[in-house]
Amino acid sequence: MAVKRVKTVICGAGNVGSAIAYGLALEQLCGDIVLTDINKEKAWAEAEDLKHALSAEHSSVRVKSGGYDECADADFVILTAAPPYQKGQTRPDMLEKAAKIAENIVPQIMASGFDGFFIVVTNPVDVITMLVQKLSGLPYGRVIGTGTAIDTARLKIYISEKLHVDPVSVNAFCMGEHGDSQLVPWSLVSVGNKPLDEIIRDNPERLKDFDHARAAEDIKEVAFDIVTRKGSTTFGISAAACSIISAIVHDSRTVIPVSAYLNGEYGISGIYAGVPAVIGIDGVKELVEYRLSPEELAAFRRSAEIIREYYNTLR
Repeated sequence: MAVKRVKTVICGAGNVGSAIAYGLALEQLCGDIVLTDINKEKAWAEAEDLKHALSAEHSSVRVKSGGYDECADADFVILTAAPPYQKGQTRPDMLEKAAKIAENIVPQIMASGFDGFFIVVTNPVDVITMLVQKLSGLPYGRVIGTGTAIDTARLKIYISEKLHVDPVSVNAFCMGEHGDSQLVPWSLVSVGNKPLDEIIRDNPERLKDFDHARAAEDIKEVAFDIVTRKGSTTFGISAAACSIISAIVHDSRTVIPVSAYLNGEYGISGIYAGVPAVIGIDGVKELVEYRLSPEELAAFRRSAEIIREYYNTLR
């Protein structure tokens, strides 16, 4: 019996799509990678450049550019295509144009016979993930947005730098919208399994300036700071997307805060939002329902309703 090579098609050969392709190739998560883009010359050039890099790595990963017909036998389609960022834009500001891109691309992908996993990166990611699921008709668990995975990485880095510890020792995550209404459930944050609030109480002088509200704002704002200076976030979101695919390919059942469909969890139904989920060979296997404080639960529900309101504007 032949061993199947995992195939991924990346829709959008810009900075993010190309970085994801490079990450997947270096980690050898896929045997075949195809880059597609409305700018076919750009897709070809990125694929050729990546081929040359992989030659130096003695990699057996095959890379090329192509069209949506390549999705027919793909295991993963990653949607990164997005309208160009304009200074001062928020993620919701991008919604109308991003939705039109999805409405153009997804039907063509499904017409090819695609029946794998959609990984959505395009912002506003929660709304676009919901739209992709509706357009594709694929099971909810196989349409996954990167959600608050990247925000969670930023949060862990922030806390690790404040406490001078390795980010691996930080247990924390962001929930809700990948945007202004997201929240940090501070009641669940721990470092080395010790609750963060206990650490702050036990080190009043060293951590007297730790401000939960300011920290949460910094996590939200850092993405715009990066985009303002370099045009887009690239490496962090690439790593987030690769971690989701890795969990599926290896059936690792890793808990990752992704944009997933809620069906009664936390008292929320019928919408995608950032929530810790168990990711394995079937995609989202289940959502992890934590005991949030009343204030945190209310904030999460508000955030989910904001996502719903944005999605309803598309109808």
